[in-house]
Amino acid sequence: MHFLLLLIILALLILAPQLWVRHVLSRYNNEDEDFPGSGGELARHLLDRLGLEDVRVEPAQGQGDHYDPVDRAVRLTPDKLRNRTLTAITTAAHEVGHALQHSQGYRPFQWRMRLAGLAVGFERLGSFLLFAVPLLAAITKAPAAGLLMLFAAFTTIGVGVLVQLLTLPVEWDASFGRALPILEAGYIKPDQKEAARRILRACALTYVASSLAGLLNFWRWLSVLRR
Repeated sequence: MHFLLLLIILALLILAPQLWVRHVLSRYNNEDEDFPGSGGELARHLLDRLGLEDVRVEPAQGQGDHYDPVDRAVRLTPDKLRNRTLTAITTAAHEVGHALQHSQGYRPFQWRMRLAGLAVGFERLGSFLLFAVPLLAAITKAPAAGLLMLFAAFTTIGVGVLVQLLTLPVEWDASFGRALPILEAGYIKPDQKEAARRILRACALTYVASSLAGLLNFWRWLSVLRR
């Protein structure tokens, strides 16, 4: 009973950041006719103003809002791309902040790109092991198969969480070092600044929150190993 209660509390702690991020972004995602353009239009305007005409603004296909440094594209979900809301405007500015980091050779952003590539390699290795180890264990009945499964679960899920935590300063800089000064220069009203700060915090924590939620899969694999 105590173990189950501990698991429930742990799951709530892991999911709480993601629930908070969703709540904040949803709260300020109401149409505001005072904005002269949508999130996508603001992103295009800011990129052109900052001399980043070669960076495209595109709809995010099956992914959340993000900046793709390989294709040099700011990608926004349909609601952010088309709507005139504080969430759309602020999120667009955050992603433009990443494009600005990239263009200026911001060193932590460059480290993040390298770490992200490394994480993808580990995740592929982990996925392969998660598929192969049960088959190997059934054939060989080797006790080490359980340890390999644990390593596979960590490389698939844990490395992604670690990378997001290490690169959190990059997200924070995109929000408060880049996007907020831009927004405060006439793109939002004074009485919207505090709400914009909340949205920018949510934007900065989005990937960490999603990665933390992925830890639930890690515990699921541990429960499999205990059987």
